Amino acid sequence: MRKVVVKRRFNHPPEAVFDAWLDPHAAGRFLFATPGGVMKKAEIAPHIGGRFEFAEQRGDALVRHVGEYLEIDRPRRLVFTFAAFVHDTDELTPTKVTVEITPDGDGAMLKLVHEGVWADYQERTIRGWTMILDGLARTLER
Repeated sequence: MRKVVVKRRFNHPPEAVFDAWLDPHAAGRFLFATPGGVMKKAEIAPHIGGRFEFAEQRGDALVRHVGEYLEIDRPRRLVFTFAAFVHDTDELTPTKVTVEITPDGDGAMLKLVHEGVWADYQERTIRGWTMILDGLARTLER
């Protein structure tokens, strides 16, 4: 099984970093958002077994990111399944993402592990999650 690991430190307490992942308004600004895209849907049911869906218009393509929450342990750990669709086709096999947040001085350290990364997608996945975590940092600064 292929997996990628991305880490980032935030100048915000673990609770703020964690809560942004489950707040549709905040998450719609960074989670699966791209610089040229327009977020059309950001829905979150923040409970175990709850689902999320983010749909972003990227040129002619409507890209949907969906998943189900497997574990929610505020403010330490968030585990969810993840799959993506383009125009409701080309479904990719669901994968698993684990977000671990630990206190780090006056801020927090986030470690994201994405398991089951699709063949030949490792570098692209690292770039994608790095962009998402950069967006999370900007969102927390607002």
